[in-house]
Parts: sequence; C-alpha cells; structure tokens
Amino acid sequence: MRRVLPILLGLAVLSGCGTEGTLSQAALDQARAQGVAPDLIYVVDLPGYELAEQSIGGVGEEGFGAFYVSPEGGQVELRIDRGTFSDALCADTPVKDAEPTAAVRCERDEVGWYRVAGGRHEYTAVSGDHYIRLNGRVGGADRAALKAAVAGARPVTAEGSGTGEGSGTPMPPRTPVERGDLPTNGDGAPNNDVGAGG
Repeated sequence: MRRVLPILLGLAVLSGCGTEGTLSQAALDQARAQGVAPDLIYVVDLPGYELAEQSIGGVGEEGFGAFYVSPEGGQVELRIDRGTFSDALCADTPVKDAEPTAAVRCERDEVGWYRVAGGRHEYTAVSGDHYIRLNGRVGGADRAALKAAVAGARPVTAEGSGTGEGSGTPMPPRTPVERGDLPTNGDGAPNNDVGAGG
C-alpha cells in the first residue's frame, strides 16, 4: 500500500511554521516514523517560500515529501523517491496535479528536466539512485527558481551534508512494533477471545 502526503488545509496559516533550508529534529523524527529513508530527506532553498513542517510525510515505499509555502498562499511540493528519470520517460510521465489529458512539454538542460502541463510545471533531477522533483502552479515560483532549488537540493541527515537542526545525528533504524495479540500460528489474525460478557 503506497503512502501519500497529507492534504494541506489552510496553507496560509502554516506559512510561518517552517524555516527555509532547515528541518527540526521533530520533523526528522516524524519523517522517519513514516518510513522515510534517511538519505531521501532533503531540503531546498526557494526564495519567497518556507518549509511547512506539518506537511512532511512519506512518499511511496520510503520516499520523502514536503510543501513549501509563500505568505500569499502559493505552494510548491518537493518529492524525493528511489528511481530514475530519462528523456524517454519525460513526455510519458504525467505532471503531478495537471489535468490528466494535458500534453506534457519537456525540456532537458544541465540540471535535469523542466516539464509543463495543464497549468502546472516541475523540475526533475536525478541524484544517484533517486530523483528530486519540485512541482508548482505556473505563475507561482518560476522556472529559474525551481531549477535553482533543485540544483541546490541537499540531504539533511547524517548520510548527507544538510544544515538543519539535528542534521548529522544518525536516525535510529526502524523496528517492528511488538504486538501481543497476534497468534504464533494460523493465519496471523488478531486474537479476539474475550470470554463471557466481553
């Protein structure tokens, strides 16, 4: 089952809740609790926008996502996930939140791929075994801002070189939660035996 970022309501209220270019330890803990891989936790610098830490969440199996918001209510979504991108995939991959039938226009440069469709635009770049994507509304953050932010995207955990509070602190590995109501044999369904009157 794939996880998605929570839908943000009242982004204007959240615009002052993050800090540009950093993540608090609480935000890092929140991301890890949702299964995000430490090396996929990134921040970007996007002038006029601040990170809304409440928006941080898991993407896919172990990817990372967050929203950057402006005081005027604009939003740009950052997503990092395992995988790659190529010229062959560019036009065939829908631009997130664009109308499904909108044709995708692609342009490749030294940073990555700039893509536009149905009133949305995004920049996608590949870094090692993962890709970094910034997506927003056309008329919000412009192409040059998206490009510069993607080019300067940096990891914030011990595996990277970020500058956030808590960066450089290794995150504990995820461990399964111990459940006392699961039987040791059978189909693994919870034990609901409650006895008389229960």
